[in-house]
Amino acid sequence: MKRVGVIGDPVEHSLSPHMHNAAFGELGIDAFYELWPTPLPGLGDRVASLRLPDVLGANVTVPHKQAVMPFLDRVTETAQRIGAVNTVIPSPEGLIGDNTDAHGFQRSIEETFGPVQIDSAVVLGAGGASRAAIVALRMMGVENIDIANRTDARAAALAQEFAAEMIPWSEVVAESFPDAELLINATSLGWHDEMPVLMDDLKRLPHRAIVVDLTYRETPLLRAAADCGRRGLDGLGMLVHQGARAFELWTGMQAPVGIMQESVRAEQARRG
Repeated sequence: MKRVGVIGDPVEHSLSPHMHNAAFGELGIDAFYELWPTPLPGLGDRVASLRLPDVLGANVTVPHKQAVMPFLDRVTETAQRIGAVNTVIPSPEGLIGDNTDAHGFQRSIEETFGPVQIDSAVVLGAGGASRAAIVALRMMGVENIDIANRTDARAAALAQEFAAEMIPWSEVVAESFPDAELLINATSLGWHDEMPVLMDDLKRLPHRAIVVDLTYRETPLLRAAADCGRRGLDGLGMLVHQGARAFELWTGMQAPVGIMQESVRAEQARRG
């Protein structure tokens, strides 16, 4: 039996084992997805273990997405642009680090809303999730990207790197919302059931605008968007599609996305 796992600290909350083990079962693949809790001092040894012949691959989660990179033989261009690795693929050339988050974001948008033409987007936040979202936006051909963060300096650095526009947090609603066709909350506020902006602020968005919260469930922001007549999307689709892409990189087989999505939703319901 082949083994796959998620490397991080902690990892007990991960939904990935449910998603991938359902996919392995659906396709009759003799593999099992495990939790691999790994404190930072043990990261090198953990990565070295991925070279064993029974290892099919690995995911990497916080806080190791950047720290893992020096232990790998090659890092893809996408992972370099995002500045983080979330998937490791053993190959004859060694361990390859990739990042499937941008792919997951793009696919979740396409799956939910179909082909959409987006010229202007606003990203709230300047962390790792923001970087993946911005790379996805560039892949989607979005030309105008405004970035706002509660710490302006971090937003400015990110904007400079990706040829985007930094908007001060206090001014983003007035400056950016009226023209934004896509608003992405990539801050951690959704996990704490907090709003990054006021409900009345959302009314400044065009009626055709899409509001995305990268949290894996409905949030106050998404409920407020619906109340304002704007379309909304949580981060669960991104999670599933980034996992599906990793699955395909490990196995060379088409991922059963529907089965993976059902298993994640079932586990979320079980956890309440």
